[in-house]
Amino acid sequence: MASYAQTLEDTTASMSQHCAEIIWRMGTEMLHQRPDSKLEDYNSFYERIKNSGVKHYLKVCLEHSFHLLVNGQFEDAKRQLSNALSWRYGKQLTSQPQRMKLVQAYSGFLDYFVWCDKKNAISSTDEYNAGTNQEMHSYFRQSSVNLKEILKIPGVWDPFIQSYVDMLEFYSDHEGAFAVLSDYAYDSSFPPNPNAHVYLYMHMKKHNHPSKKLLKVLKILHTLVPSHELMLEYCFLLLKSEKEGDLQKALGVVLDLLDYVCWKRNLDVWNQLMTVLEYLMLKDQWLVVIAEEMSHRKDWWLAMHFSKFQARKDFAENTELLDVKSSVVHALCPHYASIYCSACKEAQKKAGNALNDFKTAKRDVKPRKGKRRRKTSVTQKKYLQRRRVERQRQSFLKAASKRPHLPVRHRRELFVQSSC
Repeated sequence: MASYAQTLEDTTASMSQHCAEIIWRMGTEMLHQRPDSKLEDYNSFYERIKNSGVKHYLKVCLEHSFHLLVNGQFEDAKRQLSNALSWRYGKQLTSQPQRMKLVQAYSGFLDYFVWCDKKNAISSTDEYNAGTNQEMHSYFRQSSVNLKEILKIPGVWDPFIQSYVDMLEFYSDHEGAFAVLSDYAYDSSFPPNPNAHVYLYMHMKKHNHPSKKLLKVLKILHTLVPSHELMLEYCFLLLKSEKEGDLQKALGVVLDLLDYVCWKRNLDVWNQLMTVLEYLMLKDQWLVVIAEEMSHRKDWWLAMHFSKFQARKDFAENTELLDVKSSVVHALCPHYASIYCSACKEAQKKAGNALNDFKTAKRDVKPRKGKRRRKTSVTQKKYLQRRRVERQRQSFLKAASKRPHLPVRHRRELFVQSSC
């Protein structure tokens, strides 16, 4: 590192700037790796780098302020950003307008933190303090002016948007907040950003916007992230809608969720799918709608959720999920219903055989004369668990046999099983 510093003496401007950046990157990494590095070492190094490579002055100031914030030096971090805002170096400044606006945005971000502290101080006391309130409003003006500048540049500016909207909401400028969030979400020059639509939806939901507008926002979010947790709300709104075709959209949305492993064993999603199917079966062409939605999934989707392995796992871990999935698979594909339910029967049969073996062993074991035989805690626990599983299965079969949407043949089969 000491030898490489000699390259800064090169009179070629491009070579000097390139070497200054390499020394900056290497030096900061060395300081991070050294266990005995102090904050004074970082401050000294950053100041030297600022003077050796003016082309990187704004970026170094930003990084320096970040490091100070990590170490709790809030005032020093603000001072670094103030120095960057007042920096002037001929054409170097005019060639870096975006970096300057980024420095302004982070300066406004720190002003927002100060504004939050003032707001919390006012809310914690019942007395009205005109001086504190005026000071708080001045920080709001400074922060909003700086944050507005970065929003003119296409990019992903989630922290700045949230801060700006929070301040506008506090001063009851709901229309202004809605306009900012709408521009951030719908401006075609900005990159696709799912968070932008999430912020807009949460703001509209908070202020009771019509369901039609909420559906419009969630439709775009579904296009960007089909597995987003808000898709459950999207499905619920589609079910409430009276528009023709929204019921089929709701079915597609909830099936899209179950395409992802993270939702595979989520009971809420399966219950939502069950609700959609119950609404759908009231229509005349419900089989056509299901066939259309399942046409591109039949090769893998049913095998993913209704295999024998999944049936045994659901039987052992979550009988409530087993109940819902059994009803769903009868509506989606009777062929897989036989596979899924037969695996459940095998698991139940094994549990019953194990229970009978335990009862037989219990009868054969004769207690010693004069002493009372005691069950071990482990054996007793397994015995009670098998009894509980059997009771849950019987209640599931009786409940499933009474479901009105199932075909008569399946209801009769389930009724016979429950009677046995």
